[in-house]
Amino acid sequence: MRQVHADEYAEFAAARVGHLYRSACLLTAGDTHLAEDLVQETLGRLYVRWGRVSRVGNPAAYAQTVLTRTFLAHQRRRSSTERAVDVVPERAARSTDPSLRLTLMSALGRLPVKDRAVVVLRYWEDRSIEETADAMNASSAAVRTRCVRALARLRELLGEDIGEYARS
Repeated sequence: MRQVHADEYAEFAAARVGHLYRSACLLTAGDTHLAEDLVQETLGRLYVRWGRVSRVGNPAAYAQTVLTRTFLAHQRRRSSTERAVDVVPERAARSTDPSLRLTLMSALGRLPVKDRAVVVLRYWEDRSIEETADAMNASSAAVRTRCVRALARLRELLGEDIGEYARS
């Protein structure tokens, strides 16, 4: 029976790792090394509890919740606000504008940790207020407040023409 669970977990992890990594990159404002660590820790936690997780109605949402809570816990544990800076590795060109991506990542990085998590969950993950509140272990009112505050801060950082970034 254990082999069946291990195979199910491996299949699930292979299918979700890319999405979890992209979400982690947004949560960490582009810190790919920390994003990799968060995804690895999330997948490890899921593996340990896979027997129960596999019976949940939506294991993908559960995984996203674990990722978000792991990120928030990591931010609370940090003893310093220093961030290691490394040279960004060269990657294949994509159809998106790299300067736009850097601008958006920089703006996300300047948001407080919980506000950044709300933006990622609500607008990247397209979660409802209630789902976001559950993932962050917060009230719906707190999520709404954070959404308003985070979007206002992004408008300050990106200018009032924030809609241009959505169209690019």
